[in-house]
Amino acid sequence: MSPRIIHLRRPPVLQPVAEPFVPPGLPLDEVDRRWRELCRANPAYFDGRCLHVLGVHRNGHGGASLHVAPCSYRFWAVQNALRDEGIDLGVRPLGVKGMTRRGEHVLMGRRSPRVAGYPGLWEFAPGGAVEPGVDPAATLAGELIEETGLRAAAPPTPIAIIHDDALRCWELIYRIAVDERMEPMATDEYPEVGWFRPAEAPAPLSPIAECMIELLSPSRGNQLRGGEQSD
Repeated sequence: MSPRIIHLRRPPVLQPVAEPFVPPGLPLDEVDRRWRELCRANPAYFDGRCLHVLGVHRNGHGGASLHVAPCSYRFWAVQNALRDEGIDLGVRPLGVKGMTRRGEHVLMGRRSPRVAGYPGLWEFAPGGAVEPGVDPAATLAGELIEETGLRAAAPPTPIAIIHDDALRCWELIYRIAVDERMEPMATDEYPEVGWFRPAEAPAPLSPIAECMIELLSPSRGNQLRGGEQSD
């Protein structure tokens, strides 16, 4: 089954609800026990607030509305750990990913082996989770600095929403322009980072990166150049 992709011509609208999302599928004491196990295995884990996506709907004229609720990161981390057991807690976090371009090249980084999602795989950089009350574009601009040392030359432009079927999350995809005089640096998130032509993307790619590559096909190439986009 192909992942769901919504192409955007204007920024998505977040429709928050105040009540936190608590997955009903596993007792909280069992969630906490599993979370402690994850933290012991990987001290880099930390709990925090994220946004759980209740639903995504096109709202006309090339836009979309996302209904979201606050949620604890540990629920998603435990859900990922239980994936091989066939357990789905129903958590669908909202993330952001950037398609950062310099000329004919895009910025890609190899994920650290200690991260929770896609360790050791290559993906478009940067990326991150959206927290309640924080603008997604501002989140991505901050992640760009933190994860690559680069700075956005203009506010990121939303181009698509993709459901990551492997990690069970929604990703807002943005086009990012950067100062071409600056070079990216390796960080704890991306020990390796560099500029690549899309046809020469490094391997192995994460599943979400393989989906995003499709946005760079000739029929979709205008999305990175700022041209008109189609649904």
